[in-house]
Amino acid sequence: MAGFALVAAVCSVLLALPVAARGPGSASVADAVLVAVSAVSVTGLTSVVTEQQWSSFGLGVITIAIQVGGIGILTAASLLGMAMSKRLGVRQRLLAAQATGASQLGQVGSLLRVVLLTMIAAEVVVTLLLLPRFLLRGEGVWEALWHAVFYAVSSFNNAGFTVHPGGMEHFADDPWILGVIGTAVFIGSLGFPVVFVMSVFWRTPRGWDLHTKLTLTVSAALVLVGWALLLVFETGNPRTLADTGPVATAGEVLFLSVMSRSGGFTTMDVQSMTQTSHVLLDVLMFIGGGSGSTAGGIKVTTLAVLVLASVSEARGLTDTTAFRRRIDPSSIRLAITVLLAGAGTVLLGTVVMLNVTDEPLDLVLFEVVSAFATCGLSVGVTERAPDAGLHVLSALMLIGRLGTITLASALSQRSQSRRYRYAEERPIVG
Repeated sequence: MAGFALVAAVCSVLLALPVAARGPGSASVADAVLVAVSAVSVTGLTSVVTEQQWSSFGLGVITIAIQVGGIGILTAASLLGMAMSKRLGVRQRLLAAQATGASQLGQVGSLLRVVLLTMIAAEVVVTLLLLPRFLLRGEGVWEALWHAVFYAVSSFNNAGFTVHPGGMEHFADDPWILGVIGTAVFIGSLGFPVVFVMSVFWRTPRGWDLHTKLTLTVSAALVLVGWALLLVFETGNPRTLADTGPVATAGEVLFLSVMSRSGGFTTMDVQSMTQTSHVLLDVLMFIGGGSGSTAGGIKVTTLAVLVLASVSEARGLTDTTAFRRRIDPSSIRLAITVLLAGAGTVLLGTVVMLNVTDEPLDLVLFEVVSAFATCGLSVGVTERAPDAGLHVLSALMLIGRLGTITLASALSQRSQSRRYRYAEERPIVG
């Protein structure tokens, strides 16, 4: 937490310098802090137009902040997995060691190297896929290379920053760029443990650990459900997709469904979408991506554990199981804690933002969820918010980025066994 705060503070100072601004003068303190925190927490919310406000120096600071933040997040989450694996059985510990790249906390250096190499390899591949397309669109060699590198870093880290006028709307007619960026965001949202297990054991998917199976299953289900419902809600909306062809509509909605889980890129004006779509996006953003990833939210495995526990309770089963594996009761309690902590944070942030802005509840709730879930989708509240509102959103991004990992790590290390048990009694529930 101290490391993230330090990096955000340094980037805030750098972005407040006149050299970071494209025009005369410099950015305000509130704008510099918000963008710095947004970059370090790989969110994508910004109170200024990125390509108009920041110079090459400013954009370089943002890119480095995204990269440092992404590496730090993956490393911290992987260390959490290592710490929790100490409480597992032999087979589970071996799987956890394979997923994180290390089996002991003393192997932090090895873990960091694996995380760094994996991230760099993924970003190089994305850069090579984007570069020819930018060249074909008429950009110069160095400009195309810079754009390819920037979008590779921004997409794989689920940051959502753009440097073209209009953001991803600039590429709404380019399925190749949207497809590459969408794929990079989806893979990045799965998490380093999942990507590592899939790359090592790609020939034997039956041998994948439970975390990988749950993450892939729930992530795919959320994308498909979001795609189908957004098609229903937005196809007839005259302000978004009513005049778009069926193929383009399906592609743009699929892209948004993937981005709503932490990517933050969008080819549509989110503010012009229906309130029903806003509610759906609130839910998808709040769930977020996979544990051990740069995605935010309460994480898909949290949702999976809670749903499975509810189904087991409804069926009268003592154990909660999935893929022929029994889920530890402590994981269920941890999932409940993460859910309540996330909901409480969103509630408090919404109340505070309603008091410092004049925005309606629908838009404020959307922006607060986007900040907490480090998603980056915006309905314009961030751009219109006063300095106090920007500070609130900055705090929400830091809490959303570090809160889940910190809470899970703290709770996993506080396992205590008493020498006595109280008499059991069941209160009336429901």
